[in-house]
Amino acid sequence: MTMTTEELQKTGASKGKYHHGDLRQTLIAACYDIINERGADAFSLADACRLANVSTAAPYRHFKDRDEILAEVTARGFEAMTARAVEAVEAHGEGTLEGIVAMGQAYVDFALAEGGVFRLMFGGAPALQNSEPVIELGNNCFGYLIQQITTYCKAHGMEQDAGAVAVKMWTFVHGASALLMDGKYEKVTPDLDVYAMIAEAVPMLLGTSGQRQE
Repeated sequence: MTMTTEELQKTGASKGKYHHGDLRQTLIAACYDIINERGADAFSLADACRLANVSTAAPYRHFKDRDEILAEVTARGFEAMTARAVEAVEAHGEGTLEGIVAMGQAYVDFALAEGGVFRLMFGGAPALQNSEPVIELGNNCFGYLIQQITTYCKAHGMEQDAGAVAVKMWTFVHGASALLMDGKYEKVTPDLDVYAMIAEAVPMLLGTSGQRQE
């Protein structure tokens, strides 16, 4: 996974003590951090160069334009989201109800912790969404959810369209994440526990409402 700028600074990479190949990763990490802090609309390559301690000409040795860098940041967002999902499942076991619930809750965690990148991942321009790294890593992320649902259904003798269930689950969890990020729940139900809501909704989406299966 791409290192953060803090990690890069500890290694000396952002102070010019890197090999030629490290510059690309240094810039991506700097851009990732800035976008998380300020959002993509307020992001500038000049700021990323200052954070990475490189010249403003440096990015163009590795990227053809700003959009290519944003696409790399978007792809790494999906990579980071998948890593959270895998960690959540590993804590409970492959293809378990608890693991799938934890995946949904980890999605919310990612949205809250990395909001700027999260918004870029799902609200970026078509040129970003259609780049090969974004498509590949985005598909990997969604595919992991389908894999967990498939495993769960097979283990419990359920004939479900795992892809269709995954779309419903993603729609629910993504919508909940966006509403939470934007403070919309505060206006209508300030005491709502989104994590508990996900735990209640996932069994229904899986078709096992009211049956907490091991």
